[in-house]
Amino acid sequence: MALAAILSAGLVACSPIQRSHGYAPSDEDLAGVTVGVDTRDSVAELVGPPTMGGVMRDDAWYYVQSDWETVGFREPKETDRQVVAISFDKSGTVENVERFGLEDGRVIALNRRVTESNIKGVSFLRQMLGNIGQFNAEDIIGDR
Repeated sequence: MALAAILSAGLVACSPIQRSHGYAPSDEDLAGVTVGVDTRDSVAELVGPPTMGGVMRDDAWYYVQSDWETVGFREPKETDRQVVAISFDKSGTVENVERFGLEDGRVIALNRRVTESNIKGVSFLRQMLGNIGQFNAEDIIGDR
């Protein structure tokens, strides 16, 4: 009986946990959006407000939804991603509607700020210990 309880607890612990984040409108919802006719306001009424606006510009709305799966102690894995991009012209009318999936994505670095871990090949510990014994009383007290 105890063995059965341990085995069932082990199986439950290893069953995948599914999570979904964000919102991307379905193709049925997007069927109501007409290119060249609808505006930002009508799109917001038809499919809801976007989760993100255009990066650097305000000429597109992005709807992003990701599905994740976690199995046991392993790192979560993204199983599906849908990105819907609705672009607008200068007057605010829908210019294009696109859908991208996980297979269309790629990892890009938006900003690379790299700090060197050491100065001139000297480790942090060597920097700290290198100053021991190099103090002078005049440096601390100062000239009087």
